[in-house]
Amino acid sequence: MSVGCCVLGRAEVPQPRGLTSFQSEVQHPIPNTQHLSTGAGVQVTTTHRVNYSEVDQMGVVYHANYLVWLDVARCELLRQAGMSYKELEAKGFFLVVSEARLRYKRAVRYDDEVRVKCWVREVGSRKVGFGYAIEQVESGELLATAVIELLSLSHTFQPTRLPPEVSQMLPVTADPIRVD
Repeated sequence: MSVGCCVLGRAEVPQPRGLTSFQSEVQHPIPNTQHLSTGAGVQVTTTHRVNYSEVDQMGVVYHANYLVWLDVARCELLRQAGMSYKELEAKGFFLVVSEARLRYKRAVRYDDEVRVKCWVREVGSRKVGFGYAIEQVESGELLATAVIELLSLSHTFQPTRLPPEVSQMLPVTADPIRVD
């Protein structure tokens, strides 16, 4: 996985680079910092080249595979914000999908390279909402948009308040594009 980090609207600060099919370019208010008093939010961008196992007989990406790409971007956002999903689970909390809305604008095909942008749309006492835009890397064309809401559960699977440190590390970002 390739990771870069920059201040929103400023120069990029290089981070570790690696080789996998997913890459991420992270836009964060201040590298290694979870909060910024201006309220600027975190936006993560991952890239992925569509492999043959993700397409159907027509050569088009099977619709459920988009959810996997969104999950990768969301987990990377949490990690870059300061806490991996694994660390959250170790504290006895789960974030479960309570709603997923995807709007498909154009088919994605085998060997296309896509960019998945993810940001926090809303944070409530028991839920977090994420927004997504999927674009073709080469042309920048918008291929799909999505909104996913997650509910906070305790280790006994009962709805519970988000830990304060999680709420604080996820500043809300205004939608950079229309997703609804």
